[in-house]
Amino acid sequence: MNKQQQQLNVNIDIKNTRPITSPEGNSVFAEGVILRKVSRFVTGTSEDGIIPIPCFYDVVTGKVLVELLPKEIRDEFINDDSNHTMD
Repeated sequence: MNKQQQQLNVNIDIKNTRPITSPEGNSVFAEGVILRKVSRFVTGTSEDGIIPIPCFYDVVTGKVLVELLPKEIRDEFINDDSNHTMD
């Protein structure tokens, strides 16, 4: 077994974790996907490509948990009134 496989087998006591809640106090989230288009000139193919980016959103408000997004696209969602960051 290599070192990476050993690191994945870490036992974590759930009592040593903290809940993630939205600013509204909601704690149930769903997984969604943000789709990004990549120019065919960048991909080197005959058509534009699509990159799916997994995200989580509050099921009550529909707001994306911005802090869990890749840093490169967070700014696009921070200024959007329908999205927010975690507390």
